[in-house]
Amino acid sequence: MTSGDAVADAYDLMMLRIAQRAPEAWIEGIYVEKMLSRGLEVIIGMNRDPQFGPMLMFGLGGIFVEVMKDVTFYLAPITNEEAIQMLMSTRSYEILKGKRGHKGVDLAGIANGLQRISQLTTDFPQIAELDINPFIVGETGTEPVVADARMTLQSFEVAR
Repeated sequence: MTSGDAVADAYDLMMLRIAQRAPEAWIEGIYVEKMLSRGLEVIIGMNRDPQFGPMLMFGLGGIFVEVMKDVTFYLAPITNEEAIQMLMSTRSYEILKGKRGHKGVDLAGIANGLQRISQLTTDFPQIAELDINPFIVGETGTEPVVADARMTLQSFEVAR
């Protein structure tokens, strides 16, 4: 949908159909979200090593991380240059840049996401693990989107 009027029309049609098919339904409201354009799935993660601290991870996401096992690890915190270096150190970097008629993705957006995760896990040592898969990135200038995320917190004993 490309306009507010189109969204309003879709809402009206949806409410009409609900009233016809499920007249007993009680609708308290709706939630409208921006439609996601296509992009490349990457994975960003962190695992806290007991000796070294937060280890950031990056690779292609979705099934590619399982099949290709093309991931790289860096100690947090990282700089922007180190985030870009993480991308460049994967075999899939050429895919990120664009190849054979496929446009590249927003490398700065991925680097920014890595830096944010780096800062988050440095600031909050209780985060044991963090996986964002997929982190969907599009062409340069588009906003990356977290489609799925999982976080595990460490258990701390409370002093009495």
